[in-house]
Amino acid sequence: MNIYVLLKSTFHTEEKIVIENGKIKDNEAEFIINPYDEYAVEEAILQRDAHGGKVVVVSVGGEDAEKQLRTALAMGADEAVLIEDEDVENGDASTTSRILAEYLKDKEPDLILAGNMAIDGGSGQVGPLVAELLAINAVTTITELAIEGGKANITRDVEGNSEIIEIPLPVLVTCQQGLNEPRYPSLPGIMKAKKKSLETLELDDLDLEDLEGLTETKEIYLPKPKSSGVILQGEPSKQVQELIQILRTDVKVI
Repeated sequence: MNIYVLLKSTFHTEEKIVIENGKIKDNEAEFIINPYDEYAVEEAILQRDAHGGKVVVVSVGGEDAEKQLRTALAMGADEAVLIEDEDVENGDASTTSRILAEYLKDKEPDLILAGNMAIDGGSGQVGPLVAELLAINAVTTITELAIEGGKANITRDVEGNSEIIEIPLPVLVTCQQGLNEPRYPSLPGIMKAKKKSLETLELDDLDLEDLEGLTETKEIYLPKPKSSGVILQGEPSKQVQELIQILRTDVKVI
């Protein structure tokens, strides 16, 4: 099987975000594999081990994304590809999707896996957009995947319940928590990763034109600090009256 994983580098989940001149200052931030993408990498490795083939991890970003790609290789992926997008201005989900689809269009993938969403943007658009551009089926928020006889049997999360789908390959799926338990790179895996292929491409290597994004960012700002809570004193009946007064005159929700 030809298995591809779409991987994104994101801020560490405990990273303190700094905004400077209306932009996120990221030159000193620590980056990790987008947590949802870890489920995609793990599932790709499991499916390869069960059915044969190879796992190729693909990322669009700057050269600093090599670290996250090497981590995926250490987990067990076979090859990695970095498509540098430093020349793209005002990039968004649409530009990333077009770049990935252009790279994948002649690779004949049987299975493409991506994270359900990126924890920084949270749009969840890239996976389905890539599938649309490649004219293949897509199933989102999957929690179980079994492949047999050229078909994928998928369980997906839907509003606290589950939906079971049978769909022919090729297919793109986006991976949700609960699908598997991503492994930690082992020391032998880290050593092997240094010898595995990590190909770097530039946008000029792809047949792409007019990569201007379709969305416009008006403003980036941090949420306002939360004010301290109010502790009501006295008898319960008095507290109820005071609470109603606060909700009516201060908060104005009733």
